[in-house]
Amino acid sequence: MSCCGGGLAAGVAGETGDPARLLKAEELAHAGRLQDDGTVQYVFAVPDISCGRCISTIETALASLEGVVSARVNLTMRRVTVVLDKVDRPALIVPETLERIGYRATSIDLGDLDVLGQQRESAQLLKALAVAGFAAANIMLLSVSVWSGADAATRDLFHLVSALIAVPTIAYSGQVFFRSAFAALRGGRMNMDVPISLGVLLALAMSLAESLTGGEEAYFDAAVTLLFFLLIGRFLDQRMRERARSAVTGLARLAAKGVTVVEGDALRYVPLDEVRPGMILRVAAGERVPVDAEILRGSSALDRSLVTGESEPSAAAVGDRIEAGTLNLTGSLDMLALKAAKDSFLAEIVRMMEAAEVGRGHYVRIADRMARIYSPAVHILAAASFLGWLVATGGDWYHALYIAIAVLIITCPCALGLAVPVVHVIGASRLFEAGILMKDGSALERLAEIDRVVLDKTGTLTTGTPRVVRADIGEGAPAAWARALAGHSTHPASRAVRAWLGAGPTLPLVDIQEVAGCGIEGRSDDGRLVRLGRADWAAEIASPGGALPGNGPAFAVEGGACGGFVLAETLRPDTAAAIGALARARLGVELLSGDAAGPVDRLAQGLGIDRFASSQTPAMKIARIHALQAEGHRVLMVGDGLNDAPSLAAGDVSMAPASACDAGRQAADFVFTRDSLMAVPFAHRIALRAKDLVRQNFGLAILYNCFAVPLAVAGYVTPLVAAVAMSSSSVIVIGNSLRLTRGGSERRLSGRQAPQQLPETLAASGSAASPEPLQEQAA
Repeated sequence: MSCCGGGLAAGVAGETGDPARLLKAEELAHAGRLQDDGTVQYVFAVPDISCGRCISTIETALASLEGVVSARVNLTMRRVTVVLDKVDRPALIVPETLERIGYRATSIDLGDLDVLGQQRESAQLLKALAVAGFAAANIMLLSVSVWSGADAATRDLFHLVSALIAVPTIAYSGQVFFRSAFAALRGGRMNMDVPISLGVLLALAMSLAESLTGGEEAYFDAAVTLLFFLLIGRFLDQRMRERARSAVTGLARLAAKGVTVVEGDALRYVPLDEVRPGMILRVAAGERVPVDAEILRGSSALDRSLVTGESEPSAAAVGDRIEAGTLNLTGSLDMLALKAAKDSFLAEIVRMMEAAEVGRGHYVRIADRMARIYSPAVHILAAASFLGWLVATGGDWYHALYIAIAVLIITCPCALGLAVPVVHVIGASRLFEAGILMKDGSALERLAEIDRVVLDKTGTLTTGTPRVVRADIGEGAPAAWARALAGHSTHPASRAVRAWLGAGPTLPLVDIQEVAGCGIEGRSDDGRLVRLGRADWAAEIASPGGALPGNGPAFAVEGGACGGFVLAETLRPDTAAAIGALARARLGVELLSGDAAGPVDRLAQGLGIDRFASSQTPAMKIARIHALQAEGHRVLMVGDGLNDAPSLAAGDVSMAPASACDAGRQAADFVFTRDSLMAVPFAHRIALRAKDLVRQNFGLAILYNCFAVPLAVAGYVTPLVAAVAMSSSSVIVIGNSLRLTRGGSERRLSGRQAPQQLPETLAASGSAASPEPLQEQAA
């Protein structure tokens, strides 16, 4: 059996053809992913993970290892994510520890994720199911003759023939459960397959004992049919898990197997995991871009629907940066690799999708604690039932054992173990379909609890692409200095200034530096300070008495006049509709912007936002968020700038557009890739539905056990009925979770609606006032 998860996000290189082969040290040499804090992340495929008990066992064992910062298990993907504290910390200790406690860690390859994982597991279960079903039908025919009153000799013969069918059938079809149970016991732990295996083997042993001693009753039909129904439940469970993780496996198919590398005049094909930044890659028409790259030569039309949600082809030319997973439609491109595969945009999406299940929210912790005590409780309860009925029946061990088997089978923690993670995975898939990426399953819980939304302005309510409509900075040297300062930044306002000033001459500046929250400054040849940024900041060096200019970035030369630029911006599609949807959801909405008061006031009033503040620094935004939290509010922060990263981290939960800076995206719990701001209320609606489904799943699982366990202990449930009930409980929980896939349309999130141009009276303020690091003012 191979893992159903895998690959690009993990970066664990190596073969996947032999699922039983253990990882080797050389395979982990380049497998780790270096984190911003200096730690290293590894991801392993562990196909033997089957229940909530496995989660606690693995996480406890790995957390006790020296150098392990964290260990998280993904139940649906059957993967283990481990973070080590040092780059040179030996990672091989992780698969060795997993092997010691009864779990085999295998290597992962993104391209094989769908085929080797899903097909192998489905085929194995289907074969076992077919064998058990065929055997059960034949044994049932023999049993009918026995039940019809066959004489003793015929009865004994039919029992023996049934045994000849049942023993090899259980030996083959029962491997699905026996191997997992044996691995658990060998590692000194328990899992859900231990009581199942014990129940099936005890039923078989009882029937063999009856047949060999000439007893009147044998339950080979019950033992094999029991296994048949258990396999039906396991197969349905596996197929529903596949459906839950279909979004991740769909992403896997977007990854290239390898790429052609240009080395002088020669071409060489290399596997995906050997691509390194700085390589020159040739991507032919019809191929997908393997890693994030910049076009060096050629032009083409690209399908960037993965990023934008827009299916219409977009033109690409020299200098454009293209994300991994983008489909090249027309011309051949030579590209400079900017990142390794495991650090690319596609890998980031895969990681966020897979992380949906790993988060340790409130409900997940409850499920973990309950599943942890379940296995020992099941065996204690079965033993107590056996002893109780042994006393009650005056020593009828046969009847007592029969009831104990039913108790072993019917009490299963699967439903509880699946109650939360399956909802998180399906919720992440639903959000992904709408162009929203979720980093952590616990974020979905936190999003459902919010009652206040705090919004940034530039790049959040607006597209962040302002244009200059009027300027007053003079000609000659001032324009040349402003052009030079703007050329040192990629901030939207700086790009707008450069576009307005054109490609004219520049004058040299020295000591150019960015001042967080203010702007960018430098010194001219004659030593004078030159600033481009927030109006009040630029005015500090200007001659006194002048009026502060415009609504955009201001320009000033030390001792001279302060001039500026007037900007107009574009609202994101559906901005007004999104604000209205949040209000209808009874969420308070606030606008906190670093821009000047006038434009912020007019924009807030135009959108119906009652609470707003302008000229906000990063510290002021954080202070406001903390004040709301002190009042008991749960805050969703939505922002995009470098300056917004602290605010995003300060919120109870956070969202950022894909256009946000790297720090903003990394700090956010959700990232929406499409232009429409309807992503915010849509994600909140999904979070509320997910919360309801989690509660329903817990209720279903608890209700099942409250009814099923007493009936089994009281002797009203046969092992066969117990098998059907146990399998049904898991399937019902998964089926209830799949309701999250129904309802609602993502058409409003497609990004097709034309952006709404803001009139100059609502033009953006100093958001564009400063270069990229100056987004503090713009946010």
